[in-house]
Amino acid sequence: MKSIKTIALSTVLLTSSTIALADQQSWKNESLDAWIDGKAETTLLLNTNLNSFDINTDVHSGVVTLTGAVDSDLEKSLAGELIAGLDGVKEVENDLSILDENNQADLDDKALSALTDAKITTVLKTRFLMAEDVSAMDIEVETTNNVVLLTGKVTSDTEHDLAMNIARNTEDVTKVIDRLEIIQ
Repeated sequence: MKSIKTIALSTVLLTSSTIALADQQSWKNESLDAWIDGKAETTLLLNTNLNSFDINTDVHSGVVTLTGAVDSDLEKSLAGELIAGLDGVKEVENDLSILDENNQADLDDKALSALTDAKITTVLKTRFLMAEDVSAMDIEVETTNNVVLLTGKVTSDTEHDLAMNIARNTEDVTKVIDRLEIIQ
């Protein structure tokens, strides 16, 4: 009889522990999602090229879903790139709609190039800000015709190489001109 009570008590304790552990993991996931959502909303709010009040974010298990409306395909891409560069984001589902599809046809090559350059600069500045090992405030980013010019100061060869690789690996960048100064 004692062994049946012991087994029953052990089963109850084991089940309770498992449920408590599952609840704790769920709480951690929800907290992480809320943290990512806050970072995403802030990133969109601080970007002057987007009307962040027309963009909604929803986060589940590190996957960010963007909904709402933007003025152009370029703005849709910019929003997606900004969010994809955030720590903790596993994937971006960009469900943003474009308000005026005909507006796309009206953009001439010069305007499209300027918007692309602005997108590249914004994405790079955001990536530098999110990279822990890059002194983002000491690096200037200028983009002209998809060519990025990096100027400013970095503290080591490693930081220099990281900044250059982040720039080279950014979508739409065709060339990176290095004018970074290494100070020690």
